[in-house]
Amino acid sequence: MIETKGKSTTEEPVYAGQAGQRGDKVRSDCWIGFVPSASGDLKVHLRSTVEGYYGDSIRSSLSEGLAAMGVQHGELYVEDGGAYPFVLMARLECALRRAGVEGRWLPAMDPCGTYAPVRERFRRSRLYLPGNSPKYLLNAGLQGPDAVILDLEDSVAPAQKDAARVLVRNALRQVDFQGAERMVRINQGELGLLDLDELVEHNVHLVLIPKVEEAEEVRVVDARIRQCTDAEVFLMPIIESARGALNAFEIAKASERTVALTIGLEDYSADLGVQRTDVGAESLWARSMVINASKACGLQAIDSVYSDVDNTEGLMASVLEAKGLGFEGKGCIHPRQIRICHEGFAPKAQEVEKACRIVLAFRDAEARGLGVVSLGSKMIDPPVVKRAQTCVELALATGQLAVDWDQES
Repeated sequence: MIETKGKSTTEEPVYAGQAGQRGDKVRSDCWIGFVPSASGDLKVHLRSTVEGYYGDSIRSSLSEGLAAMGVQHGELYVEDGGAYPFVLMARLECALRRAGVEGRWLPAMDPCGTYAPVRERFRRSRLYLPGNSPKYLLNAGLQGPDAVILDLEDSVAPAQKDAARVLVRNALRQVDFQGAERMVRINQGELGLLDLDELVEHNVHLVLIPKVEEAEEVRVVDARIRQCTDAEVFLMPIIESARGALNAFEIAKASERTVALTIGLEDYSADLGVQRTDVGAESLWARSMVINASKACGLQAIDSVYSDVDNTEGLMASVLEAKGLGFEGKGCIHPRQIRICHEGFAPKAQEVEKACRIVLAFRDAEARGLGVVSLGSKMIDPPVVKRAQTCVELALATGQLAVDWDQES
């Protein structure tokens, strides 16, 4: 490989494949263009904003990637804005694949990101991250969401779906999301199945299925996952149309992998031909369908996003309304929404106190071999006990209760 300091020319080469972002304002990303040839030297023209610090490392990575993809001839043009190695790898692979080169260049799996999925966990906040924008992926876990959503659907332009898929796959292998549930929102139909082929074996915890209208769509995704991996991967169908809302119960029970049902109100409102409002009268029926279908199947019900990121009071009101209806979480489109979601879905002090008393009464009944639980003169039904246990777990997770609360009671 022959390395140069960029190429002085007045004419832009004709690239067979290119990928990434270029320009003076690009940060944490890079642009790569490839011009193939049948013979001759393999030349790399590199310009980087971090040349003095990481120039040698970048060249070494490019050399490794070219070798891994079997490229021996041609010219590679790289404009780097401080891209992390996994981003550089993704952009190089995408550019070469667009040029007709077959193969994949996989970064090593970082053990920090390989924690296991958990079926029963809190999903109060799920932070959406555009799948083709590395700057949003890098520190998402530090924001403390219950889950991150690496999005391949609405936030990615059609012409960039392949680039996003490679970048997300590399991020799943390299980025430490700090214990957040690792979700991927795939595309619809065949494109979504291709997403699964490329991604689902790389430590995906949960797949969000967009715009679901029939139970069969969930079963198709379930079957494709089983073809790709033996790992436990959960599902969360998204209801985004009138037809989907009508079929919510059938969708909810379509797969044993499903752990939650959620709703997308922007698309749902558009399907009705109405404007989405803060009051939400236009979507109350559909949201109620999602909640009841979820509860009937033992799943979590997750509310839609709140789109005004600057209106913190409006978001809190929306969270409290969602909690009152039976939702257990919301989507977030900005990190500043995470804390408000967690505060809004946290139980009130009186709720925690009552839940503790119910849980202690349940433990006492179990210890004495009693088939019923009572608190004072009132009998406590199993669903009430389960709800109290969830409340206590949430209070422990949010620090409202000490770990040894039952010893202090």
